[in-house]
Amino acid sequence: MNEDVLVVVESPFAGDIALNISYARACLNDCFKRGEFPFASHLLYTQPGVLDDNIPAERKLGIEAGLAWGKYAHKTVVYTDLGISRGMELGIKRAEEVGRQVEFRTLDNCQEIISEAGSFIF
Repeated sequence: MNEDVLVVVESPFAGDIALNISYARACLNDCFKRGEFPFASHLLYTQPGVLDDNIPAERKLGIEAGLAWGKYAHKTVVYTDLGISRGMELGIKRAEEVGRQVEFRTLDNCQEIISEAGSFIF
């Protein structure tokens, strides 16, 4: 790798959390395979003992923290296999507002991730 490519990963979190966490992990793996260094605030900040996504003020704080980290990213990558959530829309909007490249992606193994989400490990 000649250049560090920092990327913000946008993928769903709310809803089927087990599936969405498995999916987000696969998105991170996809970024690493592409030679990128990904950051997914929705995986980090929602861990037990950090912030509670079910408390609106804490959810908002987590979103704002993720957006602040995005200032240092080269691009935002949006994984769309499971749809685009409201939080993802905010991330896309912020990236566009600051002129950061937004790239939309899908995973080749999405159906495998969905079928294996039942064996999810926190």
